[in-house]
Amino acid sequence: MNNVTRPTKITDIKRMWHLIDVKGQTLGRVSTQIAKLLMGKSKPYFVRNLDVGDYVVVINAKEVKVTGKKETQKTYIRHSGYPGGFKSRTLAEVRQQQPTEIIRHAVAGMLPDNHLKARMLKRLRIYANEQHEFENQLRNNPSF
Repeated sequence: MNNVTRPTKITDIKRMWHLIDVKGQTLGRVSTQIAKLLMGKSKPYFVRNLDVGDYVVVINAKEVKVTGKKETQKTYIRHSGYPGGFKSRTLAEVRQQQPTEIIRHAVAGMLPDNHLKARMLKRLRIYANEQHEFENQLRNNPSF
């Protein structure tokens, strides 16, 4: 009986592709699912210090649903660091100009704030409507 937990190696990591249609789904709930896939938390060899997550393709980002009065009351704030450099936009304005940034911002807030965050976000592909160029990767994926 030789039950030894072996450390995860980079060669053990197998990345899969996932397609998520967010049409009519709530922003926060779908963002947690995407963040779990990007981190690889559902994999048996998950470790926090390695990037073991999968690729995620999100379609219909402009049709994601929010509850309550968030469409007009939720604001996205940034500051350039200079005097008078404060900028804010509501969710409705962001949805009109850059609908993909709604999901990217929500998912980025759910990922760990370490050096792996940028790598995880590189594997997230978001499209405002149904057209995307990853049909071959999704078709060759063993999970589909």
